Amino acid sequence: MSEAPHGNPIKTPGQLFAAIIAGFAVPIVIIVLLAYYVDNGTRIGAGTDGLTDAAVDQRITPLAQVDIRDANAPRVYKTGEEVYKAVCFACHAAGTAGAPKFTNTADWAPRIAQGFDTLWHTALTGKGAMPARGGTSPDDYSDYEIGRAVAYMANNAGANFADPPVPAVGSAAGASGAAAASGAAAAAGASDAGAAQAAAALAAMASVPQAAPASGAAQSADASQAGKTLYTQVCQACHATGVLNAPKYGDKEAWAPRLKDSMETVYNYALHGKGAMPPKGGSNASDADVNAAVD
Repeated sequence: MSEAPHGNPIKTPGQLFAAIIAGFAVPIVIIVLLAYYVDNGTRIGAGTDGLTDAAVDQRITPLAQVDIRDANAPRVYKTGEEVYKAVCFACHAAGTAGAPKFTNTADWAPRIAQGFDTLWHTALTGKGAMPARGGTSPDDYSDYEIGRAVAYMANNAGANFADPPVPAVGSAAGASGAAAASGAAAAAGASDAGAAQAAAALAAMASVPQAAPASGAAQSADASQAGKTLYTQVCQACHATGVLNAPKYGDKEAWAPRLKDSMETVYNYALHGKGAMPPKGGSNASDADVNAAVD
């Protein structure tokens, strides 16, 4: 049984030339196509994105920024939602560090039961891991704006609180916060005469004279006289009649539980505020004169 003879597929010079060309051309075409496929997307080398306009602008931006405001322009207060998003969101959105979670009725129910005034006072003075005013200053957000944020958060968890009253134009910053809240509560539960008395006390605190603070070297030589003067100008608005739960001047029974604390503690209350009383009674008197008024 014989086998068929094997023939050479290339029989002519033309076929040989075509085979040689194909042997070189086909691999080259494949390589070019692969290279085009691999390089089809835009790729940036390491570090080259640092030369973009945005990156350069970020590097040369000054660290300090100057915010120029017109002191005579009417103040535009932030809404409760705006203050929440700017200040409170960081902790209350996720319930960080025990903060009542936003819209969580179970977290907020026991707090809402305490009433708006208590919640507002807590926000202004701080509690637990929460710093006073959420870590801001009165120059950033007023007491009124903090109160708006408290009402916004509580109302989103089932409360029905109204925003705090808008502070009067030119009122002292210290009197627009906790004093206004506690004053409103006192006026609501008091007689007509008591309510008028509380309103008069709040008005007096709002109009406290703002004397320039004295330097350490220029303090009054007669501390007793300085204390008496400050009491007459500032403290007697509440302490003369005992409104807003202020211990009445000369009332030993009202002062007895307070004097059980050390004098440093009593000084601290006067300097930094307590309850309805704003820091330094809403004035900017020196610490020494405030201490003298306490004495």
